[in-house]
Amino acid sequence: MRTKVEESVAAVFRGVGQPLSLERFAAPQLQGEEALVRIRCATICGSDLHSYFGRRHSPMPCILGHEMVGEIVAMGPAGAKDVRGNSLALGDRVTWSMVWSCGECYYCTHGLRPKCERLMKFGHEEIAAGRALIGGMAEHCWLPEKTAIVRVPENVSDVVACPANCATSTVAAVFRNAGCVQGRVVVIHGAGMLGQTACAMASIEGAAEVIAIEPDAGRREQARRFGATAVLDSALPAADLLARVREVSAGRGADLGLELAGYPESIELGVTLLRPGGRFVMAGSTFPSRPVQLNAEQVVRRLITISGVYNYSPEDLEAALAFLSQAVKRFPFGELVERSYPLSEVNAAIQYADTAKPPRVALLP
Repeated sequence: MRTKVEESVAAVFRGVGQPLSLERFAAPQLQGEEALVRIRCATICGSDLHSYFGRRHSPMPCILGHEMVGEIVAMGPAGAKDVRGNSLALGDRVTWSMVWSCGECYYCTHGLRPKCERLMKFGHEEIAAGRALIGGMAEHCWLPEKTAIVRVPENVSDVVACPANCATSTVAAVFRNAGCVQGRVVVIHGAGMLGQTACAMASIEGAAEVIAIEPDAGRREQARRFGATAVLDSALPAADLLARVREVSAGRGADLGLELAGYPESIELGVTLLRPGGRFVMAGSTFPSRPVQLNAEQVVRRLITISGVYNYSPEDLEAALAFLSQAVKRFPFGELVERSYPLSEVNAAIQYADTAKPPRVALLP
């Protein structure tokens, strides 16, 4: 099962704000249970834009992109296995965890695989000898042993499945952390890719009310199509937002708040919208911002629980794909990937993603 692919083209990130250069790399010589995947589709995540424009640190040179779906075209001499240990086959359509973890270190064995001591992140690794093709903005991607690989359900298209190994899995991790959703009043802060997905997931899980708070009118309207029972403009006074949330919660406030935008203002607001005993889960704060101001006394007296979610575990990727398979007929996930570009036009795709700010833009190698 040696690869017949001799080389692959990738878009290389060599400097902040500099155009990505299309370069050729030799295909890796696969060992053990490694695999080589032909990328069918990759989507541009907000973190890719943060890296490209210097809003977050990323090693250089590297191949950006971590949201991707591919087809297995080669495997090492021992074959390759999915996350459950089942054998994979050439031609399988798969996605995989954007975070590689060893499964053996202290953090992996204590339920914190996203903090693995040997962590590797696709799309965030410096190019090195034999380790070049580790990003989505390329024709192929190398999957080392122990990569958490999952087959994509037949009824989930490439563009819908592509964000699963980042946005959808992160939301799945948020909901796993949040606990029971059925019958609850859920407030979602931010209606980008994460927020739209969260609206749909809350609806699927039986939330009594799904309230999306978002400054952009277009995204608020879109959130309705993804299961929001109410949408509120974040520019409204905090007292008005609290009154609207209490209207649908028998005067108590939200059972659950999900912060998916990453702005201090939405964190500060979100805690005040909770009922006593409410839970607030944060996943949007992945870039630098000012310190958050919270009334610690109120957090204590009102028995508020605040937790953070960063990346996800392999089981969240499985849950994300199962969710998409269930949800695609009910919610228009395809419209979240607004435009597609060939890999040769990757720089145009990045500029469009940054200026138009759609939930996602796709690259089709």
